[in-house]
Amino acid sequence: QVQLVESGGGLVQAGGSLRLSCVASGGTLSRYDVAWFRQAPGSEREFVGDLRVSGGTTAYADSVKGRFTISRDNAKNTVFLQMNSLKPEDTAVYYCRAILGGTRFLDYWGQGTQVTVSS
Repeated sequence: QVQLVESGGGLVQAGGSLRLSCVASGGTLSRYDVAWFRQAPGSEREFVGDLRVSGGTTAYADSVKGRFTISRDNAKNTVFLQMNSLKPEDTAVYYCRAILGGTRFLDYWGQGTQVTVSS
């Protein structure tokens, strides 16, 4: 089974940047579609963006377009979320997700990492 571990969260001022990492073990992450989600206090978990195996296409929520970028480092079995121009409303717990579709569907989540953006 695949284990995902996020890191890189912390406290940052508005306008600053953070890079979150999601390291996979027990599987080859390049075979999986990957996605980032976030959940603010008192709110439902929401989609942030994803990076798909087929064609290497990306998609982002409107709220983060132009500011966040998802990338992979296959040698390190890691997916990144680069977050620039952070806003207080970006404050949330951020989760990494890996999905393998097909006849045997696999869906893995990390434990989350806290991002706090101060005004």
